[in-house]
Amino acid sequence: MKILVIHGAGMNMRGKSQVEIFGPMTLPEYDDRIRGFAERLGVEVEIFHSNIEGEVINRLYAAHDEEFTGAIINPAGFTRGYPALVAAIGNVGFPTIEVHISNPARRGTTSDVASACLGTVSGFGIAGYALALRGLRDRGNG
Repeated sequence: MKILVIHGAGMNMRGKSQVEIFGPMTLPEYDDRIRGFAERLGVEVEIFHSNIEGEVINRLYAAHDEEFTGAIINPAGFTRGYPALVAAIGNVGFPTIEVHISNPARRGTTSDVASACLGTVSGFGIAGYALALRGLRDRGNG
């Protein structure tokens, strides 16, 4: 099982700004923890970050052609107002789960990306990635 993990716009600023919302963990620390979760679950992950919507879309389509079995996306700055990204998630041949470290709804934000995803996990911090990985793994084995 091969899962693509996408960090969207602004994720490179984790641990550097808005620490009161997202905590002190930096993006490289997120990546290390995600790789650890994946290893314990017996799944392969590839982690990708971009602040450019087109690069995220291109990576999703390439993952489709590379026969990935699922994706996890923390859209961050791409959460609202990016219809091409939403369309790309809907067009790939694998399920995608949206993850947020915090709960965007508590800040009055709703996600456009969620409408194209199999499910969402929000508000559980870094553990949300473990939940999403487990959900994709178990769905693929069920």
